[in-house]
Amino acid sequence: STQSTGVQYNVRHYLGFTAQGSSCRRGGGGGSSNDRVLGLIEEINEKLSDSKVDMEDLVQRIEDEGGRTPFINVFYQESVYMNALTSEIVKSLEVLTLGLNGELQMSDSMEALSDSLFAGKVPGSWAKLAFASMKPLAGWMDNLMQRLKQIQDWAVDLGMPKVAWISGFFNPQSFLTAILQSQARNNEWPLDKVVVACEVTKKTAGEIADHAPGGSYTDGFTMEGARWDTGLGCVGPSLPKEMFCPMPVVLIKAVTVDKAEFKDCFMCPVYKIQSRGASYVFQANLKTRQPAADWVMGGVALLMDIVL
Repeated sequence: STQSTGVQYNVRHYLGFTAQGSSCRRGGGGGSSNDRVLGLIEEINEKLSDSKVDMEDLVQRIEDEGGRTPFINVFYQESVYMNALTSEIVKSLEVLTLGLNGELQMSDSMEALSDSLFAGKVPGSWAKLAFASMKPLAGWMDNLMQRLKQIQDWAVDLGMPKVAWISGFFNPQSFLTAILQSQARNNEWPLDKVVVACEVTKKTAGEIADHAPGGSYTDGFTMEGARWDTGLGCVGPSLPKEMFCPMPVVLIKAVTVDKAEFKDCFMCPVYKIQSRGASYVFQANLKTRQPAADWVMGGVALLMDIVL
């Protein structure tokens, strides 16, 4: 049956094999998988029909508003990254469509792109220009659209969001640096004498009425290995069968080194993705009533992106 053929095809791909010479993915040939990939291409193109950030207009408006601030620099760079990614997606799908319709010879890179789309995986050529993620293609596309929205919302008036979705940045470290630079400048602190400090609020992003008086309210952290006890305002043991605990809004600000005691705190590592590894971002000082060593032993961390 068509269904069992599809299952076999997917199994071969997950094991790292490719069906060389398969007529269904050579230009102009084959039916169902060709149609499925073309259907996906149409869906993605529709989503990205208005994805381009007009950089020329953006640069002009930034100049008119008084030039680049640390935060404007971050969003400007994010716009550059996003344009590069969405341009690659649109361009590669345009070429693949010609190949699948038999109007162009299918190259190895086009075959690889088609295989990834069919298997529901993020194509390698896109991943190279993208944000760190472990999501399958559908979840990745949804995530991409949310990231794009944050950039486009900012580009309307260049105003900082009341709550920055820090997990939606290609380079979240640059946003932390902007917080340090901005507060150091405002308070005339030497930049090498300030560090990042976190305060976990009791609020969700929708409950934040104003911008933070110093630093930035941020959203998008999830705790793994423990949970945030909102009542006690500290790290606590996970509830039964609870793998992940979404965090409330976190105020991230700069403090001078001499005031950075972080007493009764667990210095919690923050990673972009679940596999952790090279996706480390920074350490968040989180209040704890238990010895911090308990959470270290338990492998507790904050993640910016999870796959449920």
